[in-house]
Amino acid sequence: MATRKTAARSPTSPLMPWLLIALVVIAADQLAKTLVLSHFQLGDSHRVTSFFNWVRVHNSGAAFSFLAGASGWQRWFFVGIGLAATAFIVWLLKRHGGQRLFSWALALILGGALGNVIDRLLHGYVVDFIQVHWRGWYFPSFNVADSAITLGAGLLILDELLRVRRGR
Repeated sequence: MATRKTAARSPTSPLMPWLLIALVVIAADQLAKTLVLSHFQLGDSHRVTSFFNWVRVHNSGAAFSFLAGASGWQRWFFVGIGLAATAFIVWLLKRHGGQRLFSWALALILGGALGNVIDRLLHGYVVDFIQVHWRGWYFPSFNVADSAITLGAGLLILDELLRVRRGR
């Protein structure tokens, strides 16, 4: 009986859906930031609920304003880290594109990282606009890109927990 060979899949084919997800994250992030930049002045705040505000904050640092007070070198440092992370994530997606949960996590992190890199390149800072607070306590302001990175990190943890559990 003759065996039928299946057409070889393109090595980039498993990569495309994940890059599209990252692109959607970037587009949503940049659209939201454009709206904030066009409707809010730096430092403006609009109360939405008793625990949530729309604000306009510029973060020249990283998470929780880490290195925000540095002399400007941090802009290029964080752009470099973002681009290095991008290359590493794309490499991981090429190798593991068939692992859905893992790839979802990476695609969200990729989109978020690039959304913030775009801000650093365009403005020299990241535009944050979501503020959560409770009884005088304020969580640092963040944006769509940060939310995607956080969700992606959570999915990476979940993926690892599930992988370990399957291994038992």
